[in-house]
Amino acid sequence: MPVADSSPSDAGPAGAVRPSRLDPAIAARLRRTPDGLVAAVVRQHDTGEVLMVAWMDDEALHRTLTTGRATYWSRSRQEYWVKGATSGHHQYVRSMALDCDGDALLVSVDQVGAACHTGHRTCFFTELPVTGEGGTP
Repeated sequence: MPVADSSPSDAGPAGAVRPSRLDPAIAARLRRTPDGLVAAVVRQHDTGEVLMVAWMDDEALHRTLTTGRATYWSRSRQEYWVKGATSGHHQYVRSMALDCDGDALLVSVDQVGAACHTGHRTCFFTELPVTGEGGTP
């Protein structure tokens, strides 16, 4: 099912022009940032590979839950975006979970192509050196 990206009437967190269609029971459980967003950690459903982190407001979450296509709020562009709408690298949502504090979502997807806008499979391709001994049991 094709899902359009945002249109000028799709004001998101900054504009909040229209109320969200998100189920009020789900909305009541969310703990949002001051700009109305919840972090979405995205992983490949069958391997658990962490692919990316994005942001959702209530409407993006509603669209994701009702279409099965990962829809996010772009903080830089100030608009909704459906993953893959322009790149062809779609995310088909298999399941979603809300964390215990209500401030993060775990989105399990079937990723088609690269998840990262750089063309990498995952956004987490830059290893950092860990020199402390904290990880040794």
